Amino acid sequence: VGKEKFHRSQHWVYCNNVAMLAGEDKPGIGGEPLPGQKLKPKYSAFPEGIGSDAPAWVAFDKQVLSFDAYFEEEVPDKNQELYRIRHCKIYFYLEDDTIQVIEPQVKNSGITQGTIIRRRRIPLPPPHEDQFYTIDHFNIDIEVIFYARRYKIIDCDQFTKNFLLKMGVRVNPPAACPDDPYTAKRKKNLDSMNPLRPYERIDTLKQFLEYDGQVLRFFCVWDDPESKFHDPRKLVLRYYLSDDTIDIKEIIPVNSGRDAIPLFLRRDKLPKYAPTGLYQPGTITSRTVLNVFGKLVGNKGRYILDNRKTGAVHQEFYRDSDLKIGAVINVWGRKVILCDCDEFTKQYYRTKYNITDFTPVSHKAPPPPILEKKLPPYNGFGSEEDSLCSCMGLLLKPPKKDLKKFLEKDRSVMEGNIMCFIAKLITDSPIDKDRKFLISYFLSDDTISVFEYKQRNTGIRGGKFLRRGRIKKPGQELFKSEPSDYFSAQDLFVGARVCFHGHNFLLVDADEYTFNYMERHANEFPVADIGVIMKKLRDMTKSRSQEIRQAFAAANPGHTEAIKYDPFRNLIVSITDGTFLEHEIVTLGRCYSVRDECEVDIHFLLAVAQEQLKKNRFENFEQLSSVFIYNDREKCGVLPRETCRTICKSFRLPLTDDDLQALLTMFEDDSKQVEYKKFVDGLNWRKNQIPAFHTINVPYK
Repeated sequence: VGKEKFHRSQHWVYCNNVAMLAGEDKPGIGGEPLPGQKLKPKYSAFPEGIGSDAPAWVAFDKQVLSFDAYFEEEVPDKNQELYRIRHCKIYFYLEDDTIQVIEPQVKNSGITQGTIIRRRRIPLPPPHEDQFYTIDHFNIDIEVIFYARRYKIIDCDQFTKNFLLKMGVRVNPPAACPDDPYTAKRKKNLDSMNPLRPYERIDTLKQFLEYDGQVLRFFCVWDDPESKFHDPRKLVLRYYLSDDTIDIKEIIPVNSGRDAIPLFLRRDKLPKYAPTGLYQPGTITSRTVLNVFGKLVGNKGRYILDNRKTGAVHQEFYRDSDLKIGAVINVWGRKVILCDCDEFTKQYYRTKYNITDFTPVSHKAPPPPILEKKLPPYNGFGSEEDSLCSCMGLLLKPPKKDLKKFLEKDRSVMEGNIMCFIAKLITDSPIDKDRKFLISYFLSDDTISVFEYKQRNTGIRGGKFLRRGRIKKPGQELFKSEPSDYFSAQDLFVGARVCFHGHNFLLVDADEYTFNYMERHANEFPVADIGVIMKKLRDMTKSRSQEIRQAFAAANPGHTEAIKYDPFRNLIVSITDGTFLEHEIVTLGRCYSVRDECEVDIHFLLAVAQEQLKKNRFENFEQLSSVFIYNDREKCGVLPRETCRTICKSFRLPLTDDDLQALLTMFEDDSKQVEYKKFVDGLNWRKNQIPAFHTINVPYK
């Protein structure tokens, strides 16, 4: 019989004309079964067309079917129980048809519980032990045998039911689970049993787990009657929901003179004040114990717990229902008013007690009048700022400077940030009338310096007239508490009259940088704002437009549509009746001026650039050329003008932006690309020095 069974499960195949013994499960060519051959499924077969075409270990990754089951276990050699009903969970992993059986832990069961069968593929019971359990072997209200132990499946979760229905399995209704007779008997005995010693279970774990970390916070006030000034004491009351305890912390103001203590009331249950006063120690206990026999039996007392709690004194403690805004609570004889609470507390009472009114109670006393800080007058020693700093604190500190303004307005390579004006003295002295001064205003620190031009045969030495410093405006009291007013950049413009330490100056002109700076920052200098000036002029000459046209036409007999500045100034003065400032007229002239077009020679520009580079000792021409070559990726010898300008800026060439743009334009080719090699050679004052030049003044027309 064994030989016949062996021949039936085996057959011969030929490979390269060599006979080989093959198993019964081996299919034919292409995986098709041989005639009369029935292949046993190795894994669960899912219907085609459902889900994706991915393999099972991808499509069903982390998807597990969960079944509730139980099995009976015999208990030999014990009269109290003959068998046990043990509940367990059966998990079927769809990705690889593995099965795991776990028994949940039961408290005080005395049985080693947990994993009964580790995750693996479980074979079917004999005589099909060569096959494994698949999804087709599972349903509700059936029995399965795992390693000779019989499990009864009674229910499953919702995901498992839905999956089985999609597979076309008719799911049986849930089955009933029998009770364990020994467990039911033991539970009945425990419920009817009373403790033999005084014991009462007080369970606070549920409240702790539910409200741990949740605290109600109230802002309170206690009017201390023993305080000398009867000032209210601000407190913060915290109610801990986990154990109904309260602690109070006092908010101590700065410089109040009170000792800083960690807590006003340490955390504990706060009792309501008893009508008869405080209870004595030992009066209030959580349990009442009775001595039944005293010392009659062997001088030993027998104590039992009084479940009725006869004669027990019950003390009430403050609960969350007693705390609300406006309530007065008794904190060991101190009347504390609850004035406000935080947002979490409001939400808690809104949810639990349906309280919506959280209007805070006003408890703050009217603020004391703010005393104006009076500073002592300036005593004449040092600067006003330095003397003022000595009144601000015990430790003397030097006055702070505006570092941000200094960094923004300090002199740099391209920006001088110095406003220069030409000034004359306002005097009747024939000697001083012709004196010329240069007034420099430094924007970085608002200081002013005055230099006098040297003039031959005047008998006056030129040079420094007033050293650099801040200058006060005239007409101010010297010894006063208020800070003095100093000259600012807005006070200086062409036509302004200023008084520096008793010397009256008239500003008659300014340099090109000053005009440009004031026009760029027209919002700070109204006299250089062409929009404001035009609006002012338009409002003054609304009804005289024809007269003004005739006046301008008369001043231009050649009809060239351009006149010189002096006739233009005289016309503006006559039109505005002398109300326009001199700087406003200059701004109008600069806005509508026409500069004569003249071609500047490239040698002149290079001479100017070389002179500037030589003065600033710039000699990094080889590095500049290397950076140009590095940026020339195509090695064609030319670069865009903006790229060349950026490279020159990175090297901080001491050239103005206009001169740099003009030089780069001179070295452009037909395609508007800069030939950087010629540009660097032209700037190299070491190798290609250009002779000295004379400044060319381009007059205004």
